[in-house]
Amino acid sequence: MEKAKVYFTREITPETVIKMYQVLGIELPGKVAVKVHSGEKGNQNYLRPEFMRPMVEMVKGTVVECNTAYDGARNSTEKHRHLMEEHGWTRYFQVDLMDAQGPDLVLPIPNGKVLKENYVGKNLSSYDSMLVLSHFKGHPAGGYGGALKQLAIGCASSAGKALIHSAGFTSDQAIVWSHMAEQDIFCESMADAAGSIVEYFKGKLAFVNMVCNLSVDCDCCAVAEDPCMKDIGILSSLDPVALDKACMDLIYQSKDPGRDHFLERVESRHGIHTIDAAAELGYGTKEYQLICLDN
Repeated sequence: MEKAKVYFTREITPETVIKMYQVLGIELPGKVAVKVHSGEKGNQNYLRPEFMRPMVEMVKGTVVECNTAYDGARNSTEKHRHLMEEHGWTRYFQVDLMDAQGPDLVLPIPNGKVLKENYVGKNLSSYDSMLVLSHFKGHPAGGYGGALKQLAIGCASSAGKALIHSAGFTSDQAIVWSHMAEQDIFCESMADAAGSIVEYFKGKLAFVNMVCNLSVDCDCCAVAEDPCMKDIGILSSLDPVALDKACMDLIYQSKDPGRDHFLERVESRHGIHTIDAAAELGYGTKEYQLICLDN
């Protein structure tokens, strides 16, 4: 597999997000789903809709999300819609909770390491392409959250999230937390699920990672640590594996005093194993060319 192109800039502005999409040289066709993280109630680190607005409007996209499988303000359609309003998403965008109504769309994973199928919000079938806008940061379960997590956990329905966390044991949100998969198996399940979305859209995907607000905790945490590192920049690619790998490499190369704290979270959860597993599945590569756009 050829080296993937990953673009990088240290500038973090709404206008730069557009620039980082445009440099990819792709025009997403048809009806565009824009995957974001809506932010759990109480979280201070998620990227606000005002920041995403110019990019979403440029592609005439619909902001998409799915409900969670854990207690909180996003684990039911009614609560999640209310929070989307509270956080301002519906003020600017058409918003689609893709699993608001069942039945789920079931995507096959014929060559998965762990999973044989993935349950996603049925409204995914309403879209022709997807732009994945990811806030790259830590995560209490996966070690880090970036493009691969947005594809996997982010596009999965509540039942699909349970299936990934339990490595295929159950899709029942009520019992999943007592049947959690061993960590490496969980990472492989995420890689499987992410691959099913890549296969579904078949080249009609673009990815932009905002490496900022670098907390060890995800935007899904109601009580999250404040960022421990300075912002790094924005990266984009057509390859989600190369993109997440490049983001992690920049963190490893950083001399920021908070780097070791961030990496302890990633390494203690074997976060890099998700990248490795995704590369082994063949829908992306860890080999990339980093193209810096700064003067």
